[in-house]
Amino acid sequence: MDISSDVLRKLKNRREGHSLEQAFYIDPDHYKLDLETIWYRDWLFIGHDCEIPKAGNYFTVQVGDYPVVITRDRTGTVRALHNSCRHRGSRVCTQHRGSSAKLVCPYHQWTYELDGSLLFARHMAEDFDKSQHGLKRVHCETVGGYIFICLADEAPDFSAFRALVEPYLARHRLGETKVAFESTIVEKGNWKLVWENNRECYHCAANHPELCRTYPEAPSATGVQGAKDDPVIAAHWEKCEAAGLPSEFRMSPTGQFRAARMPLIQEAESYTMSGARAVQRPLSNDVLENHIGTLLLFHYPTTWNHVLADHAITFRVLPLGPELTQVTTKWLVNKDAVEGVDYRLDELTHVWTETNDQDRRIVEENAFGIRSPAYQPGPYSPEDEGGVMQFVEWYANFMIDRLDGAKKPLSRVA
Repeated sequence: MDISSDVLRKLKNRREGHSLEQAFYIDPDHYKLDLETIWYRDWLFIGHDCEIPKAGNYFTVQVGDYPVVITRDRTGTVRALHNSCRHRGSRVCTQHRGSSAKLVCPYHQWTYELDGSLLFARHMAEDFDKSQHGLKRVHCETVGGYIFICLADEAPDFSAFRALVEPYLARHRLGETKVAFESTIVEKGNWKLVWENNRECYHCAANHPELCRTYPEAPSATGVQGAKDDPVIAAHWEKCEAAGLPSEFRMSPTGQFRAARMPLIQEAESYTMSGARAVQRPLSNDVLENHIGTLLLFHYPTTWNHVLADHAITFRVLPLGPELTQVTTKWLVNKDAVEGVDYRLDELTHVWTETNDQDRRIVEENAFGIRSPAYQPGPYSPEDEGGVMQFVEWYANFMIDRLDGAKKPLSRVA
C-alpha cells in the first residue's frame, strides 16, 4: 500500500475526539506527505511587508526543500522568488536579510532584477534567451501588513481570507510598523504537536505563570465558536464594535482561518507582568481606544497572532523535519517608537519569550512520550480542548480532500 492510501485509510477511520496515531507525529513518510499535500500547495504566512520597506530590501526563508527570497521591487511590489539560480541552481541570496540594487548569484555572477528577470549572464551562447531564464516566481499576496506565499503551480483562492481578515487588521496599519525584536526557536516535535499545544489553555495554569497574569485560561478565550455566550466576551465585543473595531468571532467554513478580538484579564492592556502597556506610543494612530484586548488571528498551518493596542506579536511555524519545527516570533511596534524611550525591549518581550520556551519544553516532552511503543491516541477534553479537536479535524479533512483526488500517490521514503 502506498503512503497516500495508508494515510487516507487512517484518517477516514480515526477515532473522533482523540489524538492522531503515532505515525502522524514521528514517521518520515507521513511528514513528507504533509509537505507535499499541505505545505507545498497552500498559502503560507512568511513575513511582514514592513520588513522590506524599500526597493532592494529582501529576506529569505526555507520551506521544506524550497529556498525562497522575498523582495520589494522598484515599483514597490512585494515579490516572492525561488532562491535558486537559473544557471546551475545555487542560492542567489545567502543571507537571512539584506538590501541590494540587483540580485547577483555569488557562484557565476548571473545578475537578476528585483522582480526576478535576468539582466546579465556572461559568455553564454548567441541563441541564449535571457527572457526565458529569470528566477521562477512564487505566488505572493499581501493583506493587512502580512505576506503570504504559495509554492504550488496554481494557488488556491486567497480572496476569502482577505475578505475575512482585512476589516480586523485595517485600523492597526501593520504595514507601517517595524519589527522591534525577532526570535527563532527550534522545537523537537512535529509541527502538528506545536499547533495542538497552541490551540488550548488546558495546560496554561501549570506551565505559563507569566502569560496567565494577563491572558484568561477560559477555553472561550482562544476564540472558538460559542464564545459569545460568555457575558464578558460579549460585552467586550459590543464595546469594541461600537468603537469601529471588528471583533466578533469569524471563521472560514473549512476552519482553516479565523479572527476574534478577545479581552485580557481585568482589562489588562498588554502582555506584560503588570498588565500595563509595554509601548507608550500606540501601535497605530488609528487605534487610540483603551482596553481593546488582543486580536487573535489564526491561519493553518503557519501562523497565530496577537494584535494589541500598543504592539503586535506574530508567530510563524515552519516544519524542519518529522520531529523538528521552527517557530519564529516577531514583536511589531509603531515605526516611530524609540527603544529606551517608548519601550524597553526586556519588558516588551519577556512574557512571550518565557511562554515560547515553556511551550518548547512541553512539545518536546509530548513528542518524547509519543515515541513510546506503548503510545496510543488519547481522548481530548471536550470542555478545554475544543480548539485542538478543531485543528485535528481541519488537518484530517484537508488531507482527505487532497488525497482523495490525488492522481500521483507519493512513494514511501526509503
